Amino acid sequence: MIEIKGIEKKFGSLEVLKGFDLSLSRGKITAVLGPNGSGKTTLIKSILGLVVPTVGEIRFQGQTIFNDWKYRKEVGYLPQIARFPENLKVKELFKLIEDIREAQGNPEGLIHSFGLEDFLNKKLRFLSGGTRQKVNLVLTFMFDCPLYILDEPTSGLDPIALIRLKDLIKEKKNKGITFLVTTHIMSLVEEISDELIFLLEGQVYFKGTYVEMLNAEKEENLERAIANILEKEHAKDS
Repeated sequence: MIEIKGIEKKFGSLEVLKGFDLSLSRGKITAVLGPNGSGKTTLIKSILGLVVPTVGEIRFQGQTIFNDWKYRKEVGYLPQIARFPENLKVKELFKLIEDIREAQGNPEGLIHSFGLEDFLNKKLRFLSGGTRQKVNLVLTFMFDCPLYILDEPTSGLDPIALIRLKDLIKEKKNKGITFLVTTHIMSLVEEISDELIFLLEGQVYFKGTYVEMLNAEKEENLERAIANILEKEHAKDS
């Protein structure tokens, strides 16, 4: 699905990604974890073509993504913070995105699933953070894509919406859809991920299942395993 080879990225003298190879398998859910500044956002933006790596190559379904924008229609992207035109109504936003993508979406079932029926005629500036995130989810999933990239998808969601989101992700995974997810919610990683990637200072520190990480760090949960990694790295730098 996605092949990343020798990717590096520098912003001036700041080296954000320091060179690594990475492969994301079709029909798998991969969680990308790491502290702030570890390179998660730059990695995502590189896959989306929003950042051009200084060195390295990224291939999507066998084809290089560089100098080609068409592959983005095959990617559903949920940003951590959604920026909406505040004067639009929710239903107008859905139509706008359909026009931009030049494709007919399927928002109706998602609108019902996330309980947005009563908000369709409301302007976006009047929505709460949790409701805006539900709108964000509808925008992401209203188009069928072979790959979805979700950046902190649970932000602001109530328990019912969170259950609906997890069920939706599992349903699509069962159909062979690939997911790349960043999150600080370790229970979500344990519940839905097939593998996790832990980035540290722009490099892949660990790649495997969460159980393999627990065994490697001799800890009983992911929070403790990650804390253990960070403490060891901090001790090296002291």
